[in-house]
This record gives sequence, structure tokens and C-alpha cells, in this order.
Amino acid sequence: MFSKEKKFKSSFERKLEELFGLDLRSLALFRIGLALLIVTDLIKRSQDLKAHYTDFGILPRAPLIEQFLNPWFWSVHLFSGEALFQSFLFLLAGFIAFALLIGYRTRFVTIVSWALLVSLHSRNPMVLSAGDIEIRLLLFWAMFLPLGACYSVDSALNSSSKPLSERILSGATVALTLQICFIYWFTWALKSDPIWWKDGSAVYYALSIDQFATPIGQFFLGFPALLVFLTYTTLGIELLGPFLLFIPIRTSFFRLCAVVTFILLHLGFGLGLTLGLFPFISAIAWLVFIPSEFWNGMSQRLQTPQRQKLKIYYDGECGFCKKTVYLLRTFLVLPGTPLLLAQDEPEIFAEMKTHNSWVVVDWQGYKHFKFKAIAYVCHLSPLLRPLTPLLEWRPVLSAGTKAYEIIAKNRRAASKVTAPLKFRPLEVRSSLLTDIIAFLLLLCVSLWNLRTIAPSIFKLPKVVSWMTLVLRLDQKWNMFAPYPLKDDGWYVIPGQLKDGTEIDVFKDGTPVSWEKPRLVSATYSNERWRKYMMNLWSKDNSKYRLYYGRYLCRNWNTQHQGSQQLDTFSIYFMRETTLPNYQTPTVKKVRIWKHSCFNSSPEDN
Repeated sequence: MFSKEKKFKSSFERKLEELFGLDLRSLALFRIGLALLIVTDLIKRSQDLKAHYTDFGILPRAPLIEQFLNPWFWSVHLFSGEALFQSFLFLLAGFIAFALLIGYRTRFVTIVSWALLVSLHSRNPMVLSAGDIEIRLLLFWAMFLPLGACYSVDSALNSSSKPLSERILSGATVALTLQICFIYWFTWALKSDPIWWKDGSAVYYALSIDQFATPIGQFFLGFPALLVFLTYTTLGIELLGPFLLFIPIRTSFFRLCAVVTFILLHLGFGLGLTLGLFPFISAIAWLVFIPSEFWNGMSQRLQTPQRQKLKIYYDGECGFCKKTVYLLRTFLVLPGTPLLLAQDEPEIFAEMKTHNSWVVVDWQGYKHFKFKAIAYVCHLSPLLRPLTPLLEWRPVLSAGTKAYEIIAKNRRAASKVTAPLKFRPLEVRSSLLTDIIAFLLLLCVSLWNLRTIAPSIFKLPKVVSWMTLVLRLDQKWNMFAPYPLKDDGWYVIPGQLKDGTEIDVFKDGTPVSWEKPRLVSATYSNERWRKYMMNLWSKDNSKYRLYYGRYLCRNWNTQHQGSQQLDTFSIYFMRETTLPNYQTPTVKKVRIWKHSCFNSSPEDN
């Protein structure tokens, strides 16, 4: 599968490739992770599609365009405010993400996935978090990389006889590597408050943010010394951890250490704080750094006699059959298995016609046919081996055999289904043009990040600014920087119905209670609503409150009639400021908005 061209490279080129090159198998795993993240994100967002992305919801298109949207941002989601149109775009994005998952026309679908993601993010910036910025950037740099060179439809149907290189070194691999490092170096640089550097209380303050804290996070608040240790450990990993990628000796070992360290770091964040998909996005980003030596070692361990001597014969006159066996070999991770024409061996060909089936010959020379052959090949697959008992279960085996026979009798119809899948040559190489583009964009990103820590020193040329914004490479890694949020709290929205009944609109009409919830983070249905409500509390976002008020009226009154309709309400934020050394905080009731559903003059307080 891979060419052995290392010996023709100088030691400097080999080391440069080792430090900044990326293994094609790691890129494939990265692609699969990105696609699964996009699908998961779309499913989670679709639960609030009407509220977050239509004119019925919290931010209709007109005020977004007139007041809030950066003129350099763009979004096809703004073409219509109807739920049906948004649903179509969500389904399209999901279909494209599935194509990315299986690696079909990989570069094209990566570009389309990025464009649809940027469009979605621009539609409602109030529900975005750091994880959204990161996945957007990862997908951008992925457009320049050969994500479909392994474990994909593209690689399965590769018609080129030329073996692929094991790794690729290009401007894009350098850019992606540094982009991931920038996340940690610049968030470290922005953490300038003494609670990080002097008294080490930052993790204490972070876990005290009730809108984030999980039960596990609350549990760890009982260990003050551990929290100080975790504060300094976090700073150390953010600053020094990325440098593990660039150690010139035992590079593979140290890169694996970096991958494991950062994956564990983000999983730890996710256990203590409700951060949505952010921990998973960050963990998947580090998969690109899995070194070639890891994959080669895994491949050697998987080379059992059973796998090495497996042979698969197919009908050379059936295009559907040929494509199927090539796809199976790829996705079952059996790369060395020979795929042979049954017509070339009279005995095999005769048995193929007798059984009307492909022929799988195992390491002992036994032949397997129809669905039993599928079950046997899955048994040898390192991925699907656990499914073997299910596939060999008599009811499944019987149903599978019948399905196989139906398909075998209708090969022409099956061939039409697989007609879009074409055998094409696959090349993995970088071009001078794309390298130059990647390095120029990396320069833009570097300047943009430097400006976030010293805006008076690093002035951006206009061309850098607008290019960065148009491509949505804008970023600021100020997670818990310069210090974790200290003003915390929960929402109470007492409302009055037309008949005088008082309800809490925020809690779907339950009686009003000013008591602090046992777990504040659980009062939000999901990460998007939590982010939106935390943003709404900020004075910088006070102009959004009018549209949230109007949404609450629309949402309630379309579901209730007559005297049960919502008349007026006020939005209160029960502000609780975290104090040092576990001091008991005081709670202040702050009204941030007053609204009348049938009066056109709401009051902003």
C-alpha cells in the first residue's frame, strides 16, 4: 500500500517530514472523527432548529443582518427564515458529512462541509463556543490535506498501481500542526490574571461556575490542594505540551505522549465541566499526530496466518461485484488480501457458478460462499470481529443468505446503484501553489492570534483582516482567560398570563421559585441554550434581549390560547459572585429585561 522511499531522502528531509509530516492513516482517522462530530453536532442543533435558526426564533434574520452580522461574514442559511429551508440545509450538511465519513470524493465534500459549517455558524453567533471555532478551523485546513488516501471509498477504488507514500509533508500539514499548537500557546498567553500564576486558584473558580459544573466537578471542589496542582498542571501542559511534537530524538515516542496527554486533558475537562462537544473536538484534533511507527506496529501485530492467506474471488464480468470486494477489503481493514478474478481459475469459477456467489478461501483452503463468506471475512476484520457471533446466529445467517441471493439475482440493478462509484487514480502529493497559499494563510492566522494578546503592537493590514474574516479563520483562545468567570448565577423569568396566573417562563410554566437549583447546569436543555443564556447576561449583548423576549411570547402563545396566553414577564438573573477561599457568596437579583407580549415598547433595564 505504501511506498518505501525513505532511503532516497536526506536525513534533514526525513527529520522534517517526521516533525511536520502527517501519516495518511492518521489523517483518515482524523477525517472519520471530524465527520462524526459534524453529524453529532447537526443532530444536537436540529433539536432547536426552529428556535435558533428561523425567523420564529431568538434571532430573526432582519435584526441579525441590520445590527449584528459582520459585513465580511456570509451564510446561505440567511436565504430563508422558514424551518423547511433550514431543515433542507441540515439534511444536506448531514449527507455531505456522511460522504466525508466514508471518504467519497473526499476533497470536494470536505470543502462543501466547511462551507455549510461556516454558513451555519454565521446564522446565529450567540450559540457558538470555542469548540465551534476549533472544528471550523480544523475543517478549513483539512481541505488542503489528502483525508481520503486511506480507509475510504476513494482509496478502495484507487486504480493507480503506484503505491502511496506513508506520510505527507506540505504547507497544509505545517499549518494544521501550528494551528493546533496556537490554541494552547495563545490561551496560555491570555491567562494573565494572578489567580493563574500567583495563588493557583483558577481551577477552583472554574469549577465554581455553576452554569458549567458537573457533579464530578462539584466533588473535586472538596480538594483544595488538588485544585492548585491542577491549575499549574494545566498551565504547564498548555505551554510545554505542544513542544512534544517537535522533539527531534525519539520523535514518535514523544508525539504519542503528546497525543495521549492532550486527549486525557480534554476528557478531564469534559468530566468536570459541561462543555458540549469541545472536549471531543479537541481530542480528535490530536489524532492527526499519531506517528507512522504506531500504525506499522499495529499492522504487524494484525498479520496473522489467517489474514495473510485469505483469498477473495469475484466475478470479473460483474462491475458491482468488483467494487463491492474492493470496498469490503478497505473498510474491513484487510489491506493485504488479494482480490482475484474467479475466471482465472477454472475450479473456482465452476464453484462460483454453482453457488452463484463470490468465493472466499481461508488459510486452510476451505471455501466459503454467500453470507457465510461475509461472516467469515468479518471474523478476520480487526474492526468487526466482535460481530461474528451475531452474524453466525442462525436467524441472522438465514436472513443474510436470502438477502445475498436476492442481490445476486439482480446484479444489473445493483450495478446501477454503484454506478456513481468509479475507479480513479489517487495521488498524494503537495503542489507549490497550495503550499504557498497555506503558508500565507498561516501567516494571517499567526498575526491575528498575536493581535489578541497585544492589539496595540500587532496591527493587521486590511487585506489580512478581511481575508481572515471571509474565510472565518478569526479566532481568540480566551477560554477561562484572563481568569475564569466569577459572576455566576441562574435565571428566573416570572411571567403573568392573561388570567393573572404567575408562572416561570424559563421553566416551561412551573411555579416561580427563587431558590438556587441543585445543579444549575442542568437547567439548560443543552449546550447551545446554556451558551446563549450566558451570552445574554453580558451587557455587550443587551440588544439581543428584545428578540429573546419576542421569541418567548411567540413560543408560549402559539401553544396556548385565550386567558392562558402570556401577557408580561421579566427576566431576572440571580447573580452569584464566586468569592475566594470557599467564602459563602451573596446572591443579587438583577432584572435585565421587562417585556409585554401585547405592547410594542418593552423595557431594557
